[in-house]
Amino acid sequence: MKKLIIVTHPDIENSKINRRWVDELEKAPEKYTIHQLYKVYPDEQINVLAEQELLKQYDTIVFQFPVYWHSCPPLLKKWIDEVLIHGWAYGSKSGYQVSGKKIALAMSAGVEEYEYAAGEKYKYTLKELTRPFELTWEYVRADYQPFFVYYGMEFRATAERIEKSMPRYIDFLEAL
Repeated sequence: MKKLIIVTHPDIENSKINRRWVDELEKAPEKYTIHQLYKVYPDEQINVLAEQELLKQYDTIVFQFPVYWHSCPPLLKKWIDEVLIHGWAYGSKSGYQVSGKKIALAMSAGVEEYEYAAGEKYKYTLKELTRPFELTWEYVRADYQPFFVYYGMEFRATAERIEKSMPRYIDFLEAL
């Protein structure tokens, strides 16, 4: 079954790694549906019903984004707030529409992995910083999976390094 990749990058055209990931995934439309939130909603006015209908069609959903102020880009947070509403995603007999769906995050991080640790510059691991995502998806009874992250893209985003990320990202997606 196809996987839904919800890409949330505020400047995908100037992105190095996220744009490359999207370009690669577009080569396999039989495996992946790519849904770019900033392209679909340039005015950030989310069509909640359309998003909910889209989610219903897939058993595996991946949220791809750059780590943005130690979290996600603002449109993804808005999407979560507006799409995962009471009575649809949780809290009633008709709720829990994403129950059992595999949900994962695929992130690019500007800094190196070692910088996300106690005693280092950013103090917390990325696992700790993404805990609100884990809790959100568990709350709506989705099957939250371990995330994928590719570190060090701010200063070491060479073409060679970006290409090395591709098989790792594809392997991650295929394993879901």
